[in-house]
Amino acid sequence: MITAEVNLKEMGKIIEDIKQKVQRLMEISGGMQCVDRNCDRILASIKMLELNISDVLEFLE
Repeated sequence: MITAEVNLKEMGKIIEDIKQKVQRLMEISGGMQCVDRNCDRILASIKMLELNISDVLEFLE
C-alpha cells in the first residue's frame, strides 16, 4: 500500500493563487476572446478543485 502525505492547506492556497492569476489575466486580456474563453475553462476546473479541496478545509478547521 502506498501512502502520500497531503498538505490540504498548502493546496488550498495554491488553488486560490491560480484563481487570482487567471482572473488577472482576464482583466488584462483586453477582451481577447481566445484568452477569455480559455480562462473561463480554467476557472471552471479551478471551481472543481475548490469543491474537492478548498471546501473540505472548512470542515477540517
